[in-house]
Amino acid sequence: MYLVYQPEGSDEPKRWKYNPRKLMSAEREMLERRTGLPFTEFSQDVLRGNSVCRRALLFMYLKRDHPGVKYDDVDFAWDELELEYSRSELELMRAEAAERATGEERAAALAHFDAEIETAFDDTEDEGKAGLPVVG
Repeated sequence: MYLVYQPEGSDEPKRWKYNPRKLMSAEREMLERRTGLPFTEFSQDVLRGNSVCRRALLFMYLKRDHPGVKYDDVDFAWDELELEYSRSELELMRAEAAERATGEERAAALAHFDAEIETAFDDTEDEGKAGLPVVG
């Protein structure tokens, strides 16, 4: 999964690989302090679209690249920040949907995943070892 940030006026989006299981303890603790949520809940709320969680996550990644950035400097329009699944993650989700869903629900799910896979970022680094990044 990727956190993708493209502020208005920028030509190319900035893409960071987001896997909650791979964040360092200091980063997880900072995210908990910033959001007031245990890390497991934080991870789930990022996926649900919680603005506070996504702002804290963006701050963490920006701070990695620009150590002097302040939290109060992190402000974005909703359409400037999104989460994207990689192609391998979408293929894994498609396979799970194919096994679990039936009938019209299955057909709709598979069509949805096929369309997403077509345009997904191809993360060849994770090929063959994709796992869904949801912490539970």
